[in-house]
Amino acid sequence: MEKSRFVGIAILAALLCALPCSGADVHPITKRRIAGVMGPGGADWLVRPERQEEEHPDEALDALKIAKGATVADIGAGVGYFTWRLSERVGPAGVVYGEDIQQAMLDQLVRNMKARKITNVRPVLGGIDDPRLPNSSVDLILLVDVYHEFSEPVKMVDRMREALRPGGRLVLLEYRAEDPNVPIRPEHKMTLKQVRAEIEPQGLVFVESIETLPQQHIIVFRRP
Repeated sequence: MEKSRFVGIAILAALLCALPCSGADVHPITKRRIAGVMGPGGADWLVRPERQEEEHPDEALDALKIAKGATVADIGAGVGYFTWRLSERVGPAGVVYGEDIQQAMLDQLVRNMKARKITNVRPVLGGIDDPRLPNSSVDLILLVDVYHEFSEPVKMVDRMREALRPGGRLVLLEYRAEDPNVPIRPEHKMTLKQVRAEIEPQGLVFVESIETLPQQHIIVFRRP
């Protein structure tokens, strides 16, 4: 029953697409199939109560040891499930860019931040090939279950590298494709080998893969 519930959630996520989900596009290096993007109709799925148990979001962020006063970016932030948690960690002296390519998602994110009385989050409407972050300004860029949906992954990683300060970190959370027991559609999972093969050639240095979460890798790269 538990596995069926996860499968149902994954199917729902794959169906709720705001952008074309043709499945025809692949990454130029690994030939990985690029997944479709969830639309605003999937907003409730992003804040489902089960997500706490499935993804351990606070444990994931604790593992990153984010400094007070840091500038961070939540790419593909959706309605802000991780954004408000990042806001707490950087504190009032820090800044969080909540980026998404869909204005409807950002509108909900802004409402959610206002409801929590959060004032250090800056919404950013990005593009499919550019997150539109200031150059050399960000200490940490976080991608939670979103990198595999980039339709222009090479261009996006280039722009994110440029947005990082020297020594800044790019962090991906991705469901483990190595584990057949993770009940997520194949195009919504990645192996560590795939991630490294795609990210490292773009001038980012692999630091570590933290394997403390139930179903996801935490994969950390750094801008030299």
